[in-house]
Amino acid sequence: MNESTPPLHPMEREQLRAASTLVATVNSSDEFHDDVTDDIKSLEHGDSVDATPTLSFTSYDDLMETLTPRVLELIEAVRREEPSSINETARVVDRDIKNVHEELSRLAKLGIIFFEEDGQSKRPVVWFDELVINLPFDPESGDTAAAAP
Repeated sequence: MNESTPPLHPMEREQLRAASTLVATVNSSDEFHDDVTDDIKSLEHGDSVDATPTLSFTSYDDLMETLTPRVLELIEAVRREEPSSINETARVVDRDIKNVHEELSRLAKLGIIFFEEDGQSKRPVVWFDELVINLPFDPESGDTAAAAP
């Protein structure tokens, strides 16, 4: 995993803060491509498009491996406690600093969090108030999600 994540432009941070919801969903690469193509065509015709920030995964497994209960707990702790650094985040969740740093870096690459840098310190920021997980089922393609009793 690459150590550096590109810093967000201040305007991008403000746009994210203005959006209160992040949607996580499952789309095939073809569906994602079609959605982006349709949005581009709409914009070219002067029409508006849904601007809800969306994180698309290509499979249910990818979504579930990324948004585990432990990761959701970390996201919630960062949102609730607003720790001033990665070290403080590790203390808040009572986990190993290396593990928390790796997880936060991965979440930053996905756009789930961003870092505000102050010298050597990196403060994780969760920019949304609500995470909506959308699991579409397509009976024609045979997509199903397994549920444990």
